[in-house]
Amino acid sequence: MSRIHEALKKAEQERAAVHTADHATLPAEPATTPPSLPVNPPAEGVQTVVRNSVMAPLLSNYLRFEDLRAHCAHPQWRLDPNVNVFFNSSLSEHGAEQFRTLRSRLYQLRGAQTIRTVLITSSVPGEGKTFVTNNLAQAIVRQPDRRVLIIDADLRCSRLHIPLGAPSSPGLTDYLRGGADEMAIIQHGQEGNLCFIPGGNEVTNPSELLSNGKLKTLLDRVTPVFDWVLLDSPPCLPVADASVLADLVDGVLMIVRAASTPAETAQRACQELRGQKLLGVVLNAVEEAHAYGSYYYAGYGYGYSQENGKASMNSEN
Repeated sequence: MSRIHEALKKAEQERAAVHTADHATLPAEPATTPPSLPVNPPAEGVQTVVRNSVMAPLLSNYLRFEDLRAHCAHPQWRLDPNVNVFFNSSLSEHGAEQFRTLRSRLYQLRGAQTIRTVLITSSVPGEGKTFVTNNLAQAIVRQPDRRVLIIDADLRCSRLHIPLGAPSSPGLTDYLRGGADEMAIIQHGQEGNLCFIPGGNEVTNPSELLSNGKLKTLLDRVTPVFDWVLLDSPPCLPVADASVLADLVDGVLMIVRAASTPAETAQRACQELRGQKLLGVVLNAVEEAHAYGSYYYAGYGYGYSQENGKASMNSEN
């Protein structure tokens, strides 16, 4: 009997030890004073920017959106009503409706495949990818409890901060160079659930920064917190950045400007991205007279004229 008693006692001690270890490694709730975010060693001459490092929560699987929003940067955004269709009553309501339709199409695509991170690019500069990125994000966050992060990944010509009226730095370049942590570069500057990472300070080696592996780490850490992560990208034909970025996301949207982009240029850009999860093409700046033309790709075409507030949606579905 004594041997049986000793065996039972030993088993009970082992169970207690396992239970204690589980609780030590898998906390049920985030700690009230979590450790500071790990920061990559800064590049030479780069000043490290850490926002409230004692209170900044560690980005991990159990991070809640409320924690991120509480500890990230909170500048006061001043949205430009001339390019934000949901904040200017003089712009066509039909234009806002087209962004809602584009939002719905993305959710339809998500029903058939995993889509959470989307790259928004164009064939050449000036086609409206930043305009579409911003207003698509605004359309999504107008739905209850939808959380969106927009990232300015155009490190050659960062402009996504302009329609938001937001600071341009610290931003993505500062993080990729090891000069800032996640909480320092993520901004929350308006009511609702939209967050923003600006392009950051100007650099001379954007392609190398985008390829150094740190952006993938950032996306792996922040994507679970949001319903959608939208990346504004450089155009895909002049530089290789868009192809690098396309490897890191679930899908790509191509922006084409109506009556501006040559057809062969748009086709070549689509060919460049066809093997990289191309979801479809957004046709921007469509005149009302041509609103229901015959432009299609990947199930739909989409258009919104920034100049006159007119929009169109063409569909094969």
